[in-house]
Amino acid sequence: MAMEFEERLRDRDAWSIGDGCSAERVLGLLSTKTVFLVVRECFYGTTRFEDFVTRIQTSAPAVSRALKQLESAQIVTRVPYQETGRRARNEYRLTAAGEDLLPVFLSLMRWGDKYLQGGRPPLSFVEADTGRTVAVRVTTAPAPEATSDTIQIRLNPARQSEGEGQSEGEGQSEGEGN
Repeated sequence: MAMEFEERLRDRDAWSIGDGCSAERVLGLLSTKTVFLVVRECFYGTTRFEDFVTRIQTSAPAVSRALKQLESAQIVTRVPYQETGRRARNEYRLTAAGEDLLPVFLSLMRWGDKYLQGGRPPLSFVEADTGRTVAVRVTTAPAPEATSDTIQIRLNPARQSEGEGQSEGEGQSEGEGN
């Protein structure tokens, strides 16, 4: 099954988007595993350079390149901070354009949960106030949008019951995992 082209676009050899393809441009921007994982970590609340290096488990130069690429694309912005007695440093935070990657991020996670994790995802993404599972859907009707600050990440209940990484009394959740 595929999308349908309007009549004037059905002869695929008669036209070309060329460099104007948005999917191609996004893939160019998020072209490395490190860049994508930096975005993931921003959604997970990571802001400091050293923490990106530790959590992504890659080299400092790779993280530096990824942050520069995301900053030049206005996906992240630097925010200065200074701890008492230390030199000024920068934190990295998602911009509005970065936040708009949330459905992309969640869609890729959901696809990976279904097809690469055998339907047993390690994490659940739920609405913090209600515990309802966050879903990403293609729709023609406007639907309420969740933002990253309204989503809580939990260990998937199916994995909890198997004793994977749960401390006693940790994060019980209803709904399916993501």
